Amino acid sequence: MTQFVTLEDAKHQPFWRRPVALLFLMALAMPIAFNTWSALLNNFVIEVADFDGSDIGLLHTVREIPGFLAVGVIAIIIFVREQVLGLVSLALLGAATAVTAWFPSMGGILTITMLSSIGFHYYETVNQSLQLQWLKIEDAPRMLGWLLAAGSFATLVAYLAIMALWETLDLNYNAVYLAGGGVTLLIAVFAMIAYPQFEAPTPQVKKMVLRRRYWLYYALQFMAGARRQIFVVFAGFMMVERFGYEVHQITTLYLVNLVANMVLAPLMGRAVGYFGERRTLGFEYIGLIIVFLSYGGVYYLGWGVVVAAVLYVLDHIFFGLALALKTYFQKIADPADIAPTAAVAFTINHIAAVFLPVLLGLLWLVSPAAVFFLAAGMAGVSLSLAMLIPRHPAPGNETIFASAVPQAAE
Repeated sequence: MTQFVTLEDAKHQPFWRRPVALLFLMALAMPIAFNTWSALLNNFVIEVADFDGSDIGLLHTVREIPGFLAVGVIAIIIFVREQVLGLVSLALLGAATAVTAWFPSMGGILTITMLSSIGFHYYETVNQSLQLQWLKIEDAPRMLGWLLAAGSFATLVAYLAIMALWETLDLNYNAVYLAGGGVTLLIAVFAMIAYPQFEAPTPQVKKMVLRRRYWLYYALQFMAGARRQIFVVFAGFMMVERFGYEVHQITTLYLVNLVANMVLAPLMGRAVGYFGERRTLGFEYIGLIIVFLSYGGVYYLGWGVVVAAVLYVLDHIFFGLALALKTYFQKIADPADIAPTAAVAFTINHIAAVFLPVLLGLLWLVSPAAVFFLAAGMAGVSLSLAMLIPRHPAPGNETIFASAVPQAAE
């Protein structure tokens, strides 16, 4: 029989059965399946399904559709509890990843990618909502940093296992996908059985929520999604196209990024708590402006591969500071708005994913540097928006233009 436990009563549960422990378990589980899928994807589709450039572009378009439709979570949570939906979505991601190699055709790969993407994006939407509901405002920056570090640790373990065992044990795609997806599936099932249903003190609104006072959060989410596409699609592509990076070299960069995240993510969380969202996001966006302009310098000034690799790692590190966007919303939100707004924000974040890679791909053919200069301009817009965040965000004090509310002394 399902056990329902309030967040207050959950303090009396064994530590491993508390809400924070569940958040950490999910933070460890998701990257195992997702990054196993990602690590093998390009080799798998080329060697098994003979994909070309247009095919991989179609695959990534299909993969982003559920993110754009994440607002559908609002309709589902009318009937299904968020915690249940999050774990079912995690299980779907694991199951779809596990059987990926069973469908070595264009239609099969697109179908299984769609299913795994639904699991991933719906899990991410619900997970963000649960984090903001279950973590206290004063603890959230620090804990979000540790959750980010935990995800990086799980990703690192998955990558190292693939690198160490692929040739040693003569593994094939089916074995690795079954292992990576299977582990995530088993963890999700365990979490469904082992944990009670945690009840936050404020019931969530179960309808579309678009509030004028959240406009700055929406704008920052849109710009974050646009910049993310440029990094995800073009930064790694540059390393291969311009410098001839091979798979093991790109993987090395990934590993450096993961180790940096494990070390720095908790410090980033503490920085957000100490300096506040405006200063932290401002630092992130200034850093990204410099990085993207420097990417352009790689083309115009002929900088070498070492500079490009350092920029790639810095780019990834700066994006980790985006956890400040979560804590900003947590501080300004009506507690009942967290779930529906998380869904809306995830959709807004993915708007650019629908059209930007294709348009910028055409621009890339003319001038790769122009793509990165455009990204620097986007980071500049984000910086301008971040400067509108007040020192102490709160309901009624969402921007520097909002009516002031009594604030705690600095």
